[in-house]
Amino acid sequence: MNKVHYNVTRLQNTEMKTQVKNALSGLPGIKMINIDIGRGSIEVGFGDKTDEYSIRQCIEQTGCKIE
Repeated sequence: MNKVHYNVTRLQNTEMKTQVKNALSGLPGIKMINIDIGRGSIEVGFGDKTDEYSIRQCIEQTGCKIE
């Protein structure tokens, strides 16, 4: 399993956390999602069916900005 970690801004509340988690869950091959609102971080574990670019795009489409 591959893992990526992003520091993000605009991850302000549990509603936004849920939106990001639901969006990432819709990508093929996602195996793990850890979102920490306090730190403004997202960690994603994924398999061969997706790539880091798709994950970044998905996160940014929910309104978060990757630093």
